[in-house]
Amino acid sequence: MQCGLPMARIEFLNADMIRACNAFSSLDLKETPTLFLEFIGSPANVEEQALLAEELCTGNGGENFTWATEHSERERLWRARHNCWYAIKATRPGAHAYSTDVVVPMSHLPEILLFCDQLAGKMGVPAPVVGHVGDGNFHCFLLSNQDIDSETNLIRDFSRDLALKAQSLGGTCTGEHGIGLGKRELLIKEIGPGAYETMKVLKKAVDPLFIMNPEKVIALEQLIS
Repeated sequence: MQCGLPMARIEFLNADMIRACNAFSSLDLKETPTLFLEFIGSPANVEEQALLAEELCTGNGGENFTWATEHSERERLWRARHNCWYAIKATRPGAHAYSTDVVVPMSHLPEILLFCDQLAGKMGVPAPVVGHVGDGNFHCFLLSNQDIDSETNLIRDFSRDLALKAQSLGGTCTGEHGIGLGKRELLIKEIGPGAYETMKVLKKAVDPLFIMNPEKVIALEQLIS
């Protein structure tokens, strides 16, 4: 991106995710952290961009750079990314799947991805990751049996610790999925009490009966206190 390549998509899959996608989609990708890139422009421009990207990747220790312009081959290369959610669920049929959601400045992306791996190792869970890393956003997919409290609590703790790490790096506890019920306390930490009080005032003005997504983002007891 620093070289000005006009990329349409930059997606990242870690080794755990690639492994699941290989099994689910009958692929033979090397089970290593992998970037998926999509370029835009005329055929000549796309070729020029792909060759430059290959040079940059190789120069930074990357390998097995493969690119294609034919529709069928492009679809084959992107199949792993498109089927990530289903591939992970297939590794434990019947389990509940949960997706974390954090964003960090791109300069801190390697650090938090390493932290995610270390956190997973500490908690004893696989941590397949898919990231829309052009803006520093990524998700870790976790599986659990919701009838087992220890598994549910582990996912909650994993998501909280990952979000706190993202905040400590100047990022945010949610990039796409929102605050909802589970990240209300993290929101206060992220924006501060002053901004949070302003949100409460706006909520009361727009939704005085508290009927729009009740309890989401701001707890009801905080609105009526």
